[in-house]
Amino acid sequence: MDMRVAILHNFYLGRGGEDIVFKAEAGLLQGQGHEVLTYTVSNEEIHRLKPWQAMRMAIWNASIYRELRQWFREQRPSVAHFHNILFVLSPSAYQAAYDEGVAVVQTLHNYRLICPGGQLLRNQCPCELCVGKPLPVWGIYYGCYKNRLATIGTTLHILRQRPLWQYAVQSFIALTEFSRQKFIQGGLPVDKIVVKPNFVAPDPGEGAHTGNYVLFVGRLSKEKGIEVMLQAWAELPSSIPLKIVGNGPLAERVQQVTACHPHIEWLGHQPREKVLQLMQDARLLVFPSVCYENMSVSLVEAMATGLPAVASGHGSMASMIQHGQTGWLFEPGNPEALRRQVQEVWDSPAVLRQVGQSARMEYLQKYTPERNYEQLISIYERAIELRKGGIQCGY
Repeated sequence: MDMRVAILHNFYLGRGGEDIVFKAEAGLLQGQGHEVLTYTVSNEEIHRLKPWQAMRMAIWNASIYRELRQWFREQRPSVAHFHNILFVLSPSAYQAAYDEGVAVVQTLHNYRLICPGGQLLRNQCPCELCVGKPLPVWGIYYGCYKNRLATIGTTLHILRQRPLWQYAVQSFIALTEFSRQKFIQGGLPVDKIVVKPNFVAPDPGEGAHTGNYVLFVGRLSKEKGIEVMLQAWAELPSSIPLKIVGNGPLAERVQQVTACHPHIEWLGHQPREKVLQLMQDARLLVFPSVCYENMSVSLVEAMATGLPAVASGHGSMASMIQHGQTGWLFEPGNPEALRRQVQEVWDSPAVLRQVGQSARMEYLQKYTPERNYEQLISIYERAIELRKGGIQCGY
């Protein structure tokens, strides 16, 4: 199908994973010969506004609606793929596409449509108090998005979207089966949600894994399970070294522990090339997040290098890892369970190699750019047919 693809994205104030995926998918489509039209805005625009003005913009941005209708009319894309619409694009962007007859696809990079905070997380622990509720009163009460006023703003943003889910959006992309099920519980149309993970490119290649260490890569914060990991390693023998890559609010705590336990080494922030080299050399990845995550790029990168992981057995991790086949899962938040699992697999080098090879195959089957392109085009084609009324919903 000759396809002109519009990709629209509202940048946050700080660079994040959504920005990376937006650029990666645009590049993927261009590399396959598609004409890609990009339309971007930034939340820097809200700095000049009063809080009530920013809130009104997030609910419905009339100027964006007019501007996008004209843009869609001139560019005539086959499909409009949105990554983020908070704050500046607002739900009015969906309506503009609909009114110009353009099919709409929305990637669900976070849980904001069912959780005002966007992470299903409160006090650094999983929270589902607002999932499936007509009004997320607990999210407002706890001020889960920055503060109560900001949370009211995001809540109104979500409520304004809900009618549009039924007619203006043809497909939602969930990154894992776990997140798909959460969005269904939260009220999104079940027949419009399809799973398509993010991809890792270029392929870093399988490593030799001759290094005698376990690797952690991620933000040093409570929700990432840093305390769980440190407590587990305090009880593990010095023959199982741990290298920690990353930075964050718990960096000082990590430094304190490394001073007492020489087999734990903190490497700080490292460039991606160095991280991939460490993955290719390590024997095991540890991923102890106490939050659900949405989809971890670090886990996919580890799979690409043939590095098996021991991860928390909930959320997206449980969707991505088959216990004992492509990695191992342990009871979330339990340092002793993590210690036992690491000790068990570390003492079985043949099993580590076998599971690492299976993890590598998992990457080749699910997370390559080639496979991602096939899935993306299939989603676009179906969305276009749905917008034309050529087929009924149902994946």
